[in-house]
Amino acid sequence: MDSVPHAEPQAAIRRYSNTAVTLHWLTVVFVLGQAALGFAFADMADGPQKMSLFTWHKTLGALILVTTLVRLAYRLANPPPAYSPDLPRWERLAGTWNHWAFYVLLIVMPLTGLTAVSARTPGAFTKLAFGIPLPVIPGVSKAAGETFGDIHAVLALVLIALILLHAAAALKHQFFDRLPAAGRMPPFQPGDDRPVVIGQGGSAQQ
Repeated sequence: MDSVPHAEPQAAIRRYSNTAVTLHWLTVVFVLGQAALGFAFADMADGPQKMSLFTWHKTLGALILVTTLVRLAYRLANPPPAYSPDLPRWERLAGTWNHWAFYVLLIVMPLTGLTAVSARTPGAFTKLAFGIPLPVIPGVSKAAGETFGDIHAVLALVLIALILLHAAAALKHQFFDRLPAAGRMPPFQPGDDRPVVIGQGGSAQQ
């Protein structure tokens, strides 16, 4: 685990691989859609429309979990590119641990949501979009389901805070600091117009 982020001088900024970039932005789309759905049905009266939105909420939760596990496996097999030294050490540390916090939340949140759903699902499956069955966790009491539902809601707020922090840091590096390290994640570009090469996975260039 890259808990102490490494920095190397770079004539060309090393960015994430195309696979990592695709998984990153796919996760962004899923999470933003999930947040919009969550806020949309939170105070909605019970009825078919709320149930439809909640079904999509469950579906996106499952997609986020699968995508995050794929991202985690890829990251462990293909360590991210080294930072350029222009990024201060404290920001490298903060960015790295912010990423690991994202992984934890994007795995734990779907599981707490599934636990909450399991408590009020009479059968062995809950339905996702297009009627896809998702197995529930057996034996979850209603009291436990409510507790996990509350935890799920709190974690959602923590996740939103981390997203805002992450987005603010990315925009700061690109538009205010104009740091070369901004080019690590396309479509952002190095602030000094330095060339960019892939620095992760089988296509990595030195």
